[in-house]
Amino acid sequence: MKKCIVTVLGKDTVGIIAKVCTYLAENEINILDISQTIVQGYFNMMMIVDVTDLKKDFTTVCDEMEALGKEIGVNIRCQREEIFEKMHRL
Repeated sequence: MKKCIVTVLGKDTVGIIAKVCTYLAENEINILDISQTIVQGYFNMMMIVDVTDLKKDFTTVCDEMEALGKEIGVNIRCQREEIFEKMHRL
């Protein structure tokens, strides 16, 4: 299984989760774990997703998710799990 970490951060508005999850479902990306909080009007979500069945290039998906984030007013980042773990091991 190939995993990816997706983070979403920005001012809370209606539909953030719906739009992000719709994109993931349309691209056959399964959510394995999800954590979401809202602190003083700021939305923060972290997901671990399975990208094993991805039909597009991983970089393309990351770019499209970043563009989706700009469209809905949040910052969306994607990282492969192994890179995320190595960065946070220091």
